[in-house]
Amino acid sequence: MRTFVTYVRPLLEYAFCVWSPYSTGQVTKIEAVQRRFTKRLLCCCLQYSERLTKLGLDSLELRRLRFDLISVYKI
Repeated sequence: MRTFVTYVRPLLEYAFCVWSPYSTGQVTKIEAVQRRFTKRLLCCCLQYSERLTKLGLDSLELRRLRFDLISVYKI
């Protein structure tokens, strides 16, 4: 999991405040990267939300929302 958090997630989250995806298609494509990675780490019988809970991760959509709220607060 460290590999994903260290190498992949920063690429997916790069400059979110500038290009934050808003359409469901874009959100789904970005989230699919984390879905595939967690599916390969854990058993495929678990749902995506259960895999995230077990690994102690947040969805990328939730992380984007959190970063947006923090950016607005700082402004």
